[in-house]
Amino acid sequence: MPLHTILIKPASGLCNMRCDYCFYCDEMDKREQAFRGMMSEDTVKNLIRKAMRQADREICFAFQGGEPTLRGIGFFRKVIEFEQRFNRNNVRVINTLQTNGFAIDDEWCRFFKDHDFLIGVSVDGTEEVHDRYRHDAAGGATYARIKKTTEMFDRYGVEYNILTVVTRQIAERAGEIYREYKKNGWNYQQYIACLDPVGEEPGQKDYSLTPVAYGTFLAELFRLWEKDWRKGKAPYIRQFENYIGILMGIPPESCEQRGTCSIQCVAEADGSAYPCDFYVMDGYCLGNYNEDRIEDFFENETAKHFVRESLKNDEECRTCPWYSLCRNGCRRHRIQDPRTGGYRNYFCEGYRIFFEKCAPRMKEIADYLRK
Repeated sequence: MPLHTILIKPASGLCNMRCDYCFYCDEMDKREQAFRGMMSEDTVKNLIRKAMRQADREICFAFQGGEPTLRGIGFFRKVIEFEQRFNRNNVRVINTLQTNGFAIDDEWCRFFKDHDFLIGVSVDGTEEVHDRYRHDAAGGATYARIKKTTEMFDRYGVEYNILTVVTRQIAERAGEIYREYKKNGWNYQQYIACLDPVGEEPGQKDYSLTPVAYGTFLAELFRLWEKDWRKGKAPYIRQFENYIGILMGIPPESCEQRGTCSIQCVAEADGSAYPCDFYVMDGYCLGNYNEDRIEDFFENETAKHFVRESLKNDEECRTCPWYSLCRNGCRRHRIQDPRTGGYRNYFCEGYRIFFEKCAPRMKEIADYLRK
């Protein structure tokens, strides 16, 4: 099967910030070899060559980290060169990059604009709550500097969206954050629930998001979004757009809303491949882009088992009236029942709160758009 998107970690987990809740730091700590070095030009060349060979009409290279810009702008100029050299089937190439925005300068802005990169900028709400968990290497505040980065993107015409990790403190400030983003002109937004460390009981950290807090946050955020949507002034919030799309029969782009895991073939800096960014750990390795074919990653028994596990939903989950929308959420938030082997999402109660309050209004919007 053709691979449409490849997540690439050119600087492995190296980062110039020290966010308290960083899920990738946690994953690296649980690997035999934590840091995988900087991705070589040979490795990214092999990756792009193989990806282009199997691509069908379109391929997206999504650069993440750690902080991917630490690999240096020269590396990304080689990426563009390789994409052009190996694009023999004239497929559409999309480049995206997720950054903390901490070290972006004019040269990066010109590069992103010249090569049509879509940038994701990590921002956690207002300055006060953002700086609580998102520090620089010395423990200092980062919000003001990242805000300047978004202003640079605006000046250069770089396309970007805002990615917000919903911690307990974010969940308490839905209205405040919505108004702040609106004031800043941040009209493309994505919210993801904060991950607790792998293998630990959820809800125990200071930043941990509880089910009720998450459901209340989503409901309040939707209320504000819907009010603006009816005025024709709503920002794009991916989660809401995807839920409304589901009600219209449109497959969601977000994997947590599809109900089953897919094999994303995430590329670590040494070329090793993994099924998902949330599972870049030793037991999930699918092979290596320097040695194996992309097709082999999908045939790997590890990959098949990974997908099969995502289909084992708890019986109560499958009979829930909201299952067609919820679909048991992201696998990393699921807890397995040792008696049945089925999984149920930790945020189940929160999803019920959200859908009971908002699903009827989402259906109204879906019916309107369908007409």
